[in-house]
Amino acid sequence: MEVPAPEGAGESREDPPVPPSRAPGAPVSRRRPRVVVLDYGSGNLRSAQRALQRVGADAEITSGSAAALQADGLVVPGVGAFAACMTGLTAVGGETVIGKRLAGSRPVLGICVGMQVLFEAGVEHGQRTAGCGCWPGVVQRLAAPVLPHMGWNTVSAPAGSRLLAGIGAGEMFYFVHSYAAKALPPGPGQQSAPLVTWARHGEDFVAAAEDGALCATQFHPEKSG
Repeated sequence: MEVPAPEGAGESREDPPVPPSRAPGAPVSRRRPRVVVLDYGSGNLRSAQRALQRVGADAEITSGSAAALQADGLVVPGVGAFAACMTGLTAVGGETVIGKRLAGSRPVLGICVGMQVLFEAGVEHGQRTAGCGCWPGVVQRLAAPVLPHMGWNTVSAPAGSRLLAGIGAGEMFYFVHSYAAKALPPGPGQQSAPLVTWARHGEDFVAAAEDGALCATQFHPEKSG
């Protein structure tokens, strides 16, 4: 982890001068949002951290539940197998953290397999593994002639999407996966389904979803530029 540069040597020990009062109408400095990238043994942690820092966030990589609960935002990355990611996530209390954050309407973003584990279950090599259950549905292998789906692809975002607001038609996003959710219906008690962004590789699949405080992308935003 990068270490902050030390304070300059030889600085005066006198009290610093009192800054002048802010002029009327001058902008108020705003605190950078504090975002935790959850370390549970999976995912492109440094890439996600750097991407968050580039857009002005104070991003920290940690497996600590307290920090993950208190942060302004939580990012759940993930690469590899669904079952392995769920094992790692459970080991650091990630399932509980995600549930508590969502109960308090505090933002959570899942990326790649970090999106997949938010669903009810995943099936890989004939093995069904329970997910976090934030969304109904099962993650399954794509019916495509070439797997993994690796490289750039376009997406189709719905009207009203905040996650992809300002992204023009034809923009490309980077994917690396063989499994995906193929539907996202409303959950129990929900009046409407989450907003779904679609992509296609052999068949249509969920490329991103927005559901109040919970958002997720199957593509890698940290690699998509």
